[in-house]
Amino acid sequence: MTQTLLSFGHGYTARWLDPLLLAQGWRVIGTTRSEDKAPSLMARSVEPRIWPGADMTPALDAATHLLISAAPEDAGDPVLAELHDAIAARAGQFQWVGYLSTTGVYGDHGGGWVDEDTPLTPATARGQARVAAEAEWAAIPGLPLHIFRLAGIYGPGRGPFAKVRDGTARRIIKDGQVFSRTHVADIARVLAASIAQPRPGAIYNVCDDDPAPPQDVIAYAAELLRLPVPEAVLYDEAEMSPMARSFYAESKKVSNDRIKDELGVELLFPDYRSGLRALLAQDA
Repeated sequence: MTQTLLSFGHGYTARWLDPLLLAQGWRVIGTTRSEDKAPSLMARSVEPRIWPGADMTPALDAATHLLISAAPEDAGDPVLAELHDAIAARAGQFQWVGYLSTTGVYGDHGGGWVDEDTPLTPATARGQARVAAEAEWAAIPGLPLHIFRLAGIYGPGRGPFAKVRDGTARRIIKDGQVFSRTHVADIARVLAASIAQPRPGAIYNVCDDDPAPPQDVIAYAAELLRLPVPEAVLYDEAEMSPMARSFYAESKKVSNDRIKDELGVELLFPDYRSGLRALLAQDA
């Protein structure tokens, strides 16, 4: 049987896994909500399915592996809302199931360290929805589930350079604030390593080695571009959207020891400095 990945919500992050699997002869089926995105998937040798909408029975029948990137909605996890029974009926068919969650499930720890065994105390509605989705997937009997809690994702097309260049970047200063982050290429490497050595029930934090204040990242991007360091604005005085402000509701350092110790992953970008230098080189 051909190794076949069925990827729900096959967007920015999931697409970085494509070349790693396709090079090994895999079949990759990816869902997208937009017909406009189907040609770009086909250009990558990924078979697109417009979903919600398409009948997913044939794809589920063919799948040996599932990847779920789709975020929870008001009604809960969108994949399980429609396909819970179909997936549960095939639980024994799958060799590996990966759910992409977020380190937001840990909530605020005042800049302290968290690992995969830290109790889940999300401080935001998004984090609470992820905790519920994780539990819903974990409740399916016999499903070889692996949960990946991703820190802030950056990579080509997603970095601070554009805002620094156009002068809209700001260094928001909140005392003690630190974030963990991860380059999208390293997420793909972690997923591939887990697929190669599955351990159903495993939970992995996916982040780099260097939790850092967000203003430091902006300042370093400006230095790389040889542009003035953007102004510093105190958090309490900053004009921010509710979404942007919610990111500052939590401060923590996330341990990534498990992806190294269990999966043997060696990060391509162990800190934001190496990641930003690589992005700038790609731009050039």
